[in-house]
Amino acid sequence: EVTKEPIATTYTDDRVRIIWKDKKFEKDYNYIKKSLGDRDINFQSSTRDESKFIVVTSSDVDPGTVWLFDRKSRNLSTLYQVREKLDRKSLSPMKAVRYKSSDGMEIPAYLTIPKGSDGKDLPTVLFIHGGPWGRDVWGYHPYAQFLANRGYAVLQPNFRASTGYGKKFLNAGNNEWGQKMQDDITWGKKYLVEQGISDPKRVAIMGGSYGGYATLAGVTFTPDEYAAAVAIVAPSNLKTLLESVPPYWEAIRETFYKRMG
Repeated sequence: EVTKEPIATTYTDDRVRIIWKDKKFEKDYNYIKKSLGDRDINFQSSTRDESKFIVVTSSDVDPGTVWLFDRKSRNLSTLYQVREKLDRKSLSPMKAVRYKSSDGMEIPAYLTIPKGSDGKDLPTVLFIHGGPWGRDVWGYHPYAQFLANRGYAVLQPNFRASTGYGKKFLNAGNNEWGQKMQDDITWGKKYLVEQGISDPKRVAIMGGSYGGYATLAGVTFTPDEYAAAVAIVAPSNLKTLLESVPPYWEAIRETFYKRMG
């Protein structure tokens, strides 16, 4: 806010990618990165002259640590940890994977394998994000960690219609609820089984909102694929969903018509 100039632009790929425009901020960022290791780093509130910053760092195995950073002295001191009672050493790493769907479209996803396991023949949960016009990102995910802690592999697919992968990928989901969008999830299970990661008889599907719809669609259209399902606030009837759009959602109605059909 001191110079009124852009500091950087950020892009969310498998991980957040930063293109720096301000060399001083880039130097500070690299210093923090070198000091703390492989974490996402976010500059938050600052003093008026921007000499001191609140900095938040996080990763797949750290829900968040908040620091005070003095840009002049280079001192980096801990203010507090988010979920301080959570043992970071017990958390499981998340990695980006990709696999082909039924029509050959490449689906990006995130995979969490239970820490300490051999990563083979595991019970598995496919955890489906809501929206569907959103996406999962790399980082701390409480459901994935809870499930991994109890021995489950967790796959979070960014099926077609997920945002952040370009218009072609987004529009590929138009009118594909329960169809190719569902294939993108089913083929995620096939990928894990082919890799030897998942026991095909012990795979569950779970999600909220659109993820809940995908959960119901999964056990309806492909019941033999899943041993269990957890549908959270799931629309079970698309016609009813469209007819019950509340007034404050009116602006999204055209989006529903175009993308749901």
